[in-house]
Amino acid sequence: MQETDWYVYLAKCADDTLYTGVTNNLERRMKQHNGKLQGGARYTSGRRPVVLAWYEKVFSRSQAQKRELEIRSLSKAEKIRLSRKV
Repeated sequence: MQETDWYVYLAKCADDTLYTGVTNNLERRMKQHNGKLQGGARYTSGRRPVVLAWYEKVFSRSQAQKRELEIRSLSKAEKIRLSRKV
């Protein structure tokens, strides 16, 4: 069985808020957030357009979810600093 790469990401919304999520397909997920494909988050549906601000590759869904929780606990300023490292 082939392992799939997972990503933790920050998406910047049109209202300057940041959305944190996990996916195994960044391109598809951004299309979902922007309403081009079905399945985007309710949070981003009213805050379009959404752009990818930062991402980090991990090797399992559980690692991605743990990292997502860490990032969600950061302040907005810390998330912005993280996104500027890219």
